[in-house]
Amino acid sequence: MGAHAMTQPPECLERPERSEASEASDAPREQTLQVGDVTLAYRLLGRGSRALVCIHGVGSYQEAWDDVAAALADDFRILTFDLRGHGRSSRVKGRYEIDDFVTDALALADHVGFTTFDLAGFSLGGLIAQRLALSHPSRLRRLVLLATVSGRTREERERVLARLAALQSGERGAHYDASLSRWLTEDFQAKHPARIAYLRERNAQNDPDCYASAYRVLAETDFGGFIDQIRMPTLIVTGEDDQGSNPRMAQFMHECIVGSQLAILPGMRHSILIEASGQVADLMRDFLAADSENVGVSEGAGSGA
Repeated sequence: MGAHAMTQPPECLERPERSEASEASDAPREQTLQVGDVTLAYRLLGRGSRALVCIHGVGSYQEAWDDVAAALADDFRILTFDLRGHGRSSRVKGRYEIDDFVTDALALADHVGFTTFDLAGFSLGGLIAQRLALSHPSRLRRLVLLATVSGRTREERERVLARLAALQSGERGAHYDASLSRWLTEDFQAKHPARIAYLRERNAQNDPDCYASAYRVLAETDFGGFIDQIRMPTLIVTGEDDQGSNPRMAQFMHECIVGSQLAILPGMRHSILIEASGQVADLMRDFLAADSENVGVSEGAGSGA
């Protein structure tokens, strides 16, 4: 695909009154898995037989994947889950490490019978996906890195570490307000006030200490010196105006990972799962369909029982 700019307008589902109760009738049943001292909340979505694991970003939750998952539901069996410290998973206090998240993801994949699988990660989820691809390459078929980081410059490192320091000092409301402007365009915010209110409501549910622990992993982790060791087919996508996971980083990853594909979404900022879910789903479907053999889900698996 090479460097690719999408020209179609982004698709987004407005959720003016989104709540767990309103979606309970058609939503898949959320389940839990105990991994050590952590309880992980997860769901299995989709009707397909090809295994796909999706990992969300810092301060987010598994429902961030819902629009993309709905578009891929016919072809994939999709595992989404709340990272430790997020959503309805355990609010684990203390220091997090990138390998804690990798261990959690693999435990869930094993539990639901995903022997090999496609892996997609957004932002912090993309860092977790990079680490998993480097440490457990035999588990993965194809890799999708969305709005994630690698090869930060000194200035980029200083900026994200300054945000971490402000967050750790207690400036959490200001941190989120500033993040919204980096994540979503003004046009989207103006046209979707109910969605913005929902995002603010969900953010307010975050545990501040857990958020800071996860953000530290995002701020201090960089696999730029190792990413050329990733060997599986990889799709890299980011927004043209994403400040933190910028096109320069995406191009760097594209040049380092042999045979990778790159897509830069015009006019988009960081939250492409929300503002450009249709484009992301189309890119993922086309990329993953290039290797369309239905494998990865063990016979009889999928209930999580």
